[in-house]
Order: sequence, then structure tokens, then C-alpha cells
Amino acid sequence: MERKIFGRTGLDVSRLTFGCGAVGGLMTKGRAQDQDRAVAWARDNGINFFDTAASYGDGASEINLGRALGGNKDGLVISTKVGVAADEMGDIAGAVARSLDASLARLKLDHVDLFQLHNTLGRKDKVRPERGVLDADMVLNEVVPAFEKLRDAGKTRFLGFTAKGDADDLHNLVESGSFDSAQIFYNLLVPSAGGPVPAGYPADDFKKLLAVAARNGVGSIGVRVLAGGALSGSEARHPLGMPSVAPIGSDTDYAADVGRALAFQPLVEAAHVASLPELAVRYAVSNPTLSTIEIGIATQEELQRAADAVNKGPLPKEALAEIKSIQESFAAGN
Repeated sequence: MERKIFGRTGLDVSRLTFGCGAVGGLMTKGRAQDQDRAVAWARDNGINFFDTAASYGDGASEINLGRALGGNKDGLVISTKVGVAADEMGDIAGAVARSLDASLARLKLDHVDLFQLHNTLGRKDKVRPERGVLDADMVLNEVVPAFEKLRDAGKTRFLGFTAKGDADDLHNLVESGSFDSAQIFYNLLVPSAGGPVPAGYPADDFKKLLAVAARNGVGSIGVRVLAGGALSGSEARHPLGMPSVAPIGSDTDYAADVGRALAFQPLVEAAHVASLPELAVRYAVSNPTLSTIEIGIATQEELQRAADAVNKGPLPKEALAEIKSIQESFAAGN
């Protein structure tokens, strides 16, 4: 699999990142043998970036990834995350340190390559009640010093954050020089991190955040590439996955996102791709500024299909032009 240099870190990462989250569910609720087999397949097929978080399955994802790795992370890039809860705001530094120590114990590692902040920024109306809300000043003045202390202690090599929330805050953090990476929401339904969207577009405007990240040497991880599964074109959920998924970036609900996904079906019928998920994956890798894309999976077969799609490479120009036309129709209310 093709690899790219991950911003200023110098890390050489696969274009596909193995997502260990609860949306797909394999690494939180799957059978141990299936988890181990999928991780081994990924390693054997050039996928070297694995992303987890303390909150995924309340630590289950980290435990399962740690077991699957068996203490051998040679050639791999491992990342995890911390979400500072509302009742931890009085001791952010302590909460961050305790979280990483617990993550390392579950992963059976002495350090991770990337440690990421997983809070929403400045959007109190969009955040889950148990997760604290931070603004850019709090991140820079309280979170970053805590992260830097952990980096200096050798517990993480690089620092990142999830770019969820107010677009201006997100741009400020990317441009601050404090972070080496950002998880950026980018898909067929929420394309604004990659380019301008028309007025009235029914999704958040991330104001070309991918280009800003590239200019500032910040490695970018494209997340929600399948819109939580909506870009499969079906409302059906795998038993291992989250039973319901709230859209991120989209201004509608999951069912409406599935309906919009079906608007792209003509590209499948025209044989540009074999399926809507392939279209979604190849749309993301068509953006040259994106370092890697992360896919959450329920089965090894889903991982293999995603890897096949990445290996097919960017979409042809005519397909991208048709996609843009369909996206513009969403702004018109179609």
C-alpha cells in the first residue's frame, strides 16, 4: 500500500489507517480471534497506522489492540486519544496524564507515537453531556503544556487533536504550531475541509482545513470517510457496530444522510466504481493534501474492501466533476 509522509513528523504512514473505534465495532465487541486476524492481515498488507482511544468501548479497544499486537509494534504507528470530561476541567493536566498512563497499560506499550485530544471545541450545543467542551485558549494554555510534559517524558512522540467544533478555533489550533496532526472530517456529504461549498450547503463549513493543515506541516487523518456508515447507502447496521450513529459535520440525521448517499448511485451504475463505499473511500484519497484516511470496521472483509479501494487510487476527473455537481444540488435543497 502507498504511504505518505505524515506532516512534519517524518512518519511514513499508510494511506489507510486501521480504525479501532466503536462505530465499526470489531475492536470493541468482536471475537478475539477475529480481531487478531484482522490486525495481522493489516500488517501483512502494508497498513501500518492503528488508531484507538480510551473511550472506545471504555478501554476495550485498547486492551484488544494491545493483545493483538503482542508487544510488537515494529514498523507501526500507534495513536490513542484522551477526552477531558466536564468534571475534570479543574485538573486538565492531571486528567490527561492519568488517561495516557491507563491507555499505555491497556496497550501494553511504554509509549505511543501519537496522542490526540478528543474534545469538541466551542460547540456546547453539539457535544455529548459527559464530554467537556474546550475553546482554543483552554487547549493552548492548559492541554498543550500537559501534552508537552508527556512528550518530554517519552510517553508520546507527537501531539494531535480531533478537529471537531468551531471552524475558526480549529484553524487557530492548526496554525498554532502546537500540534503535529489533526483528525479532519471529510467525506462525500461533508466536503468543506477539502474545498469551498456553496451557500446553503447542509453541513458544517470547515473552510478548507485540509489545505491549512498541509501549509502548516500538520499531518491529516481523514475521519468519518463513510459518514458513520451512511455512505453505504443503507440504514442497516452490523451487529458489532453502534446501533445508532449521530452524523458529524452534516446538518441532517443519519437517515437523511443515507438518502443523500443514494444520490451518488449513478456513479456506480456508470462503472466508475463497484460500490458506494468504494466511491467514498476513493473520493477521500483523491484529495492530495490528505495524509491518510481512517476506516472503522466490523469485519476483516470490510477492511480488505477498503484497502482494495485505496489501492485503486484517486477517482477519474469526470467522476469528481459529477460528484461536485451532485454536492451542489444538496445546497439547492434537492
